[in-house]
Amino acid sequence: MALFRKILVANRGEIAVRVIRACQEMGIATVAVYSDADAQALHGTLADEAVWIGPPPPRESYLNGERILQVALERGCDAIHPGYGFLSENADFADAVVAAGLTFIGPGGKAMRTMGSKTSARAAMAAAGVPVVPGYQESQADSDLITAAEAMGYPVLVKATAGGGGKGMRIVHRAADLLSALESARREALNAFGDERIYLEKLIERPRHIEFQVFADHYGAAVHLFERECSVQRRHQKIIEETPSPFLDDELRQRMGEAAVRAVRSVGYTNAGTLEFLVDAQRNFYFLEMNTRLQVEHPITELVTGVDLVKLQIRVAAGEPLPFTQADLRQRGHAIECRVYAEDPRNNFLPSVGKVVTAVEPAGPGVRVDAGVTTGDEVTLHYDPMIAKLIVLGENRQDAIGKMHWALRHYVILGDVVTNIPFLRQILRHPRFLNGEVTTDFVDVEFGGQAGGSSAHVADTEPPDLVWAVAALAEVLHTDGTSSLSETALAGDPFSPWRWTNSFRLGGGGVTT
Repeated sequence: MALFRKILVANRGEIAVRVIRACQEMGIATVAVYSDADAQALHGTLADEAVWIGPPPPRESYLNGERILQVALERGCDAIHPGYGFLSENADFADAVVAAGLTFIGPGGKAMRTMGSKTSARAAMAAAGVPVVPGYQESQADSDLITAAEAMGYPVLVKATAGGGGKGMRIVHRAADLLSALESARREALNAFGDERIYLEKLIERPRHIEFQVFADHYGAAVHLFERECSVQRRHQKIIEETPSPFLDDELRQRMGEAAVRAVRSVGYTNAGTLEFLVDAQRNFYFLEMNTRLQVEHPITELVTGVDLVKLQIRVAAGEPLPFTQADLRQRGHAIECRVYAEDPRNNFLPSVGKVVTAVEPAGPGVRVDAGVTTGDEVTLHYDPMIAKLIVLGENRQDAIGKMHWALRHYVILGDVVTNIPFLRQILRHPRFLNGEVTTDFVDVEFGGQAGGSSAHVADTEPPDLVWAVAALAEVLHTDGTSSLSETALAGDPFSPWRWTNSFRLGGGGVTT
């Protein structure tokens, strides 16, 4: 069966780079799109063609489906890959792509409307016999939401109907805070997804967040590719994921996987998707939501199953059947992903903007870096500040943790930005993580919600392996004497690796290792 000749990648950052590279390996030409803020971004330089689509605000560029579809038609594309975020879960856009005679690499609009909307997905899953978290979705009126929250009992979660990645989500512990939470959640949801609708869920306290990767073709075949443990989160957004989950046994894994496949079949879903569940201490699991797209954390599934999910997306969208059955799939080894962000953990994880002067990525057996930002790139306030995903595969969990420690110690980013790498290293050393005892409140409880909290596990007491060489290079290059990072270290910054080298100086910028 013929594959596509040219694919437009309707996204930016590391996921656009990931899709472009998969297409290149398959001999498929690519078209990248970019905003003013991404004129020099990596994804545009890698694609065969790159087309400007608008100014930096997402609604004027990456959420402008009409403009993106116009580019695809003008450039002779026969398919569009949406990546994740932006238009990836927009059913109207998916339908418009098909109506224009192109292929949307993802589920059909009908299934996307059912499962992409958190409220209709809850109803569909309840009808399919999949356990769901108690909630309220019948009305958008503030008065009705207030009444529903009182009936459920606090704490409750305010969630965006079209949301994902923690955007448009608020925890409310008391009635006095509900109205302000509704307002801010709607505002954030409208900006991120172009849809301000919200709903309520009862907050299940101290759960684990465990999701299942699913795949279905156009001929009725559907499988799951096992779970991903996603309980390490900050601001409701995952920062470390791993597979297999240290919490699941074979019996629970089988039950959750079967529920995930049943869910997919019940709505006629095709292509890649993820069923997200909350699992309580008694091992009860509840459907949380479905992401009708590829997930940020898909690489760990690829490493333990040996399946390239992006290539499989393309092949299934082109009409090929799934090349395996459930019985063919196995988990081999243990994979961990750390999301490397330009953000300041000491300051409530606020984004850190500026230029990346130099990025040195770790390399070695079982180490993978999916980067969207590299040497010379700018991190701006317009988009998610993810720099890269660092992924490792080990023989077992202990081996994978050790390999990730090594990789983080050898990931050097020089420039104006602060990153969360030291914080990631602290998490990997924490006894609860080492023992596989992490729940979704882990960061808040153990680090006071940020790395600048009062936890005894905060201070990074181990000098990075590469800091000496980097500091020496910086001293050689330093000529103007404008700024001393050694002075910053002496000022008491426990996260600056430059405290280990306070005899060195670097003019301007900074370093994170």
